[in-house]
Amino acid sequence: MQDSLFSFLGLDENSLRLGVFVATFVIMAMAEWALPKRDRSQPKGRRWLTNWGIVVLDTVIVRLLMPILPIGVALIAAEHGWGVLNWIDLPAWLSVLIAFVILDFAIWLQHLLSHIIPVFWRLHQVHHADRDIDVSTALRFHPIEILLSLLYKCVWVIVFGAPAIAVFLFEAILNAAALFNHANVRLSKRADAVLRVLVVTPDMHRVHHSVTPRETNSNYGFNLSIWDRMFGTYVAQPDAGHEAMTIGLNQYQSEKPGQLLWSILLPFRNR
Repeated sequence: MQDSLFSFLGLDENSLRLGVFVATFVIMAMAEWALPKRDRSQPKGRRWLTNWGIVVLDTVIVRLLMPILPIGVALIAAEHGWGVLNWIDLPAWLSVLIAFVILDFAIWLQHLLSHIIPVFWRLHQVHHADRDIDVSTALRFHPIEILLSLLYKCVWVIVFGAPAIAVFLFEAILNAAALFNHANVRLSKRADAVLRVLVVTPDMHRVHHSVTPRETNSNYGFNLSIWDRMFGTYVAQPDAGHEAMTIGLNQYQSEKPGQLLWSILLPFRNR
């Protein structure tokens, strides 16, 4: 089923997603080199090795433990007529648009809950422990959090009957958006102001990685910026300014977050 969805391009879903991911990563890494926003607090090499190590581990574990991914669930839901969008007769483009917006809200809500619910925060703090924020930080999620996120998305896909093409577009765009908004890149104030009307910019998301609790618990969006304004969790700028703000978590301002094993074991440490 999955092959037939993308056969007209001569590629499968995984190849397309990987292509978008690699292209976006390279573009944002070059932009960081050309127009950096902040000075680094840790050497880039070790951080990148750790963050890439985490994403490789994530990929292996997902392949071993997840027999079906959200796009496959979407195809099954369509075949069996499961979910709200499969019960109503809408133009295909409108179903895709509605599903995209619903899934984006779902990810915003998941992110909010990962800060509110202690057991989820234990996992999510692996992402926040990074003492610098750049394009590699977008890769830094604990494997258990990745598995739970995939299961969570599958539930939303089934309940709302998201079309498979909408799920593919959403995941590809979400990955690219996360790489963009974690990038240590300097945008002009005008460009940032225009872009953040609709999408999450690097300056907007950087606030979320501040050690200041009020700022950490804000700006939960990864793609669309509308949800934080709508639900009152939007903070425009960090109090200390982007260059002077401290990134990471107060209790882990050391070299340890740059270590792979320490990062993987972080959720299981007693505090």
